[in-house]
Amino acid sequence: MEQSFSIPISRRDFMKLAGLSAAGALLGGALPQGKAEAATGRFDFAGADLPVLCEVDVCVAGGGSAGTAAAINAAKNGAKTVLVEQGISLGGLATQGCVFPCMPTFAYDSDTPYITELNQRMEKQGSPVMMGFEDENFYGGGAGQYMPEWLTWACDEWCEETGVTILYGTSLVGAVVEDGAITACVVQTAEGLGKIKAKTFIDATGDALLARFAGVPTEKGSEKSGRNQPMSLRFEMSGIDVPKVFHFFHDKLKDTWMGKKGAEKFLQDVKKGRNPFMEFAKWKKTEDFFKSGLKTGELTEDDLLYIQAFTLRGKPHTMSMNCPEMPPMVFSSTDAMSRSQAVTFGRKMSRRLALFFQKHIPGFEKAYISREASMVGVRESWRIRGKYYLEADDYLKARKFPDAVCRTAYPIDIHDVQLDLYKKLAKGEYYEIPFRALVADKVTNLLVAGRCASGSFAAQASFRIQPTCMSMGEAAGIAAAWGLKHNIPVSSLKWEDIPESQRSYVSKP
Repeated sequence: MEQSFSIPISRRDFMKLAGLSAAGALLGGALPQGKAEAATGRFDFAGADLPVLCEVDVCVAGGGSAGTAAAINAAKNGAKTVLVEQGISLGGLATQGCVFPCMPTFAYDSDTPYITELNQRMEKQGSPVMMGFEDENFYGGGAGQYMPEWLTWACDEWCEETGVTILYGTSLVGAVVEDGAITACVVQTAEGLGKIKAKTFIDATGDALLARFAGVPTEKGSEKSGRNQPMSLRFEMSGIDVPKVFHFFHDKLKDTWMGKKGAEKFLQDVKKGRNPFMEFAKWKKTEDFFKSGLKTGELTEDDLLYIQAFTLRGKPHTMSMNCPEMPPMVFSSTDAMSRSQAVTFGRKMSRRLALFFQKHIPGFEKAYISREASMVGVRESWRIRGKYYLEADDYLKARKFPDAVCRTAYPIDIHDVQLDLYKKLAKGEYYEIPFRALVADKVTNLLVAGRCASGSFAAQASFRIQPTCMSMGEAAGIAAAWGLKHNIPVSSLKWEDIPESQRSYVSKP
């Protein structure tokens, strides 16, 4: 008989750590005086008369960087696969969250076959892919910078070619577990609630949602402070005179980061329509410029927490704003009410920043907000406790594993605080992600890929980037299909037992 699974619905007081100016703004009226406490309930989905939407070999929950890679690779290897996505586009933060470019792994030869083919597909359909992060600070690796509209189409096309069934507009709401295995996940669709039955499940939700529904042990936030990494609400601005912006930061503010790019080559590329990569950020003299907005009241302390923007290849006169960041001592990505309030707060921040750019940065005079992210930029929320638990030492000591599914040297990048752990590995060094970090030990037919894989707060701050998530998803898809072919539950499967020719990555210490 199918066993029911309880869905915990609870929240903590997200204001208890408040201390910055954002707290005052919220207490001043953004939140109602009497905060409604969500009820805690148990839902017996096994006993509910719900229609079965489909029965497949592999069900992937979440169509982001990891989930799309997982679904495509499961289908390529012969598994009947369904991909559940709550939005209407694949790619996750890379498309819905305006998170580009993909940060580099800083590790040579880190691109697994999925990333290589994705880049080829993007180039073939005419979308330029920025590659080659390489200077004294950034070296090796990196999936590139993708135009989101092109990436969305590339993922749709690829899924169609491999036979992946995509369920857009579908939210995961529960799971039915029997004898230590998930027999079905429960989803909300336009038709109402329904079940998806599968032999193997892959959780690529980013929030470990399916894993939590199935009773897998999880952690969230910093072990020391309890806080999650800050969330972002990114946006794009168009109508920008990019060379004029470049001259302002490079010539007037003498921005040292901008100076490394070479003004002459940059401007030549602009004339040729290449729209080369450019960044402005809160560095040295540039910091004083942005702080001037505090004196005039145009910006707040919260607005200054993180300011960064990038040019976009294929989109002349447009820049992507890697900001604002909502203060993590006020807003939590693991509190439903807080996460929702962060959206409104972030939207106000983006408007203030946009007005400041228009008024004070030459080249932004005619600029306007042309796009706002349709997904909150969550860097970290829940993480599973899997068969292997990645820790900071795995990065710091550049550990290798016989069951590795990918390599990376991306630093321990925590936006909330600057830890002593932050350091870049020497050129040529890297550590590996073991397959066991994707294995939910308590459930026999579940793999977890992406930023919610098994690891500490600090370790996750390294492996959370998009290329690494893609490679984890790729491996999960391959393993799921291979396990079904050989009648081996994924919790018992050993990555190193899969023939090298069928693996996406082989460790060679």
